[in-house]
Amino acid sequence: MVLLSLSLVLLQAQALPASLRARIEARIAQAPARGVGVYYRDLTSSDSLTVGALTRFHAASTMKIPVMIQLFRDRDAGLLSLDDSITITNTFQSIVDSSPYQLDVTDDSDSSLYKRLGQRAPIRELIELMETVSSNLATNLLITKVDAKRANATAHALGADSILVLRGVEDGKAYRAGLNNTTTARDLGMLLAAIATGKAAAPASCREMLETLGRQHFNEGIPAGLPAGTTVYHKTGWVGQVVYHDAALVEAPHGGKYVLVVTTGGIQKDDDAHALVRDISKLIFDSRR
Repeated sequence: MVLLSLSLVLLQAQALPASLRARIEARIAQAPARGVGVYYRDLTSSDSLTVGALTRFHAASTMKIPVMIQLFRDRDAGLLSLDDSITITNTFQSIVDSSPYQLDVTDDSDSSLYKRLGQRAPIRELIELMETVSSNLATNLLITKVDAKRANATAHALGADSILVLRGVEDGKAYRAGLNNTTTARDLGMLLAAIATGKAAAPASCREMLETLGRQHFNEGIPAGLPAGTTVYHKTGWVGQVVYHDAALVEAPHGGKYVLVVTTGGIQKDDDAHALVRDISKLIFDSRR
């Protein structure tokens, strides 16, 4: 488990009532977590709130956001077309020693690609699977295409300056060597804000990325704390009993939009992790009314 800081220190709060801070901290204190990070930024005002937002966690599937950004930037630069196809394989090279490894279909949230080994799939479809159903196999195929180092450098240039995108999923040798993808709530918040404001790539590409994130299948966290009519573009990530994260752009039905990221570590039950993120989401939303 990569959880390098366990503090719940409030790092910044502007234009929000102290009572909101207290309620969020109180809710966090009730959770059976070893670490929690919260990053909130209203994109239509100066409101912001960060609690433990520099706490570092295993990134889990949230690292798929910078991979997606890199693919769209490459499309913008004419380096690829999203209609280009990639051969579906389940053999990848460890970043430790280039030895081969494979993904286990039973550990993947999507099994569809494993039935198509040897066939080809367009990059556009692989991005959809990577983001909306969190396909690990699609992710590794796309990381091989763009190179993790390039996605990492782009994320840093967009302000997510401490995120680490080192490798694909299930590289066991790298994991045992401590070479893991890691992130903070602030890092993910910076990336969501860059997409939302059209700075992560060309404006049209940013709109396409948001549309993809809006088709997310796993909605137990941030969306579950919001009323009907709220639009959420988000990416979840989890490693059972290790971390659960949700990073979102929220468009409120009464107007305005904001970025909210909640990262958690060490919660043993999925329901407890979902409930914590859901409750923080509701507290933030209700404070804006």
